Amino acid sequence: MRFIISLLLTGLVVAVAAYLVPGAQVAGFGWAIITGLVIGLVNALVGGLLRLFTFPLNWLTFGLISFIITVLMVMLSDSLLGSKFDVGGFWNATLFAIVVAVLEMIIGKVGGDEK
Repeated sequence: MRFIISLLLTGLVVAVAAYLVPGAQVAGFGWAIITGLVIGLVNALVGGLLRLFTFPLNWLTFGLISFIITVLMVMLSDSLLGSKFDVGGFWNATLFAIVVAVLEMIIGKVGGDEK
């Protein structure tokens, strides 16, 4: 049940971020859920490897490289999903990643942790 709620919240966050960011758009709420899954998987698999290889540089830049990798993973997800999810370039993907991070932080604070 927790996974389904998390999935729906991720879809909601992606849909709201696509609404707020001028160059981003998603085809619908179902595609927002799929987009959230794809961004998460790409960020975990490809982004994880990139973060591992760029760890020294990431450490020197205080995490800036990690954020750039996240933005690049949003752009890769845009390429994978075709016309169903679209960000208009690097700066729109950057703004999209910031909005998603802020919204997830707010939901995390409001929802709390039940452990």
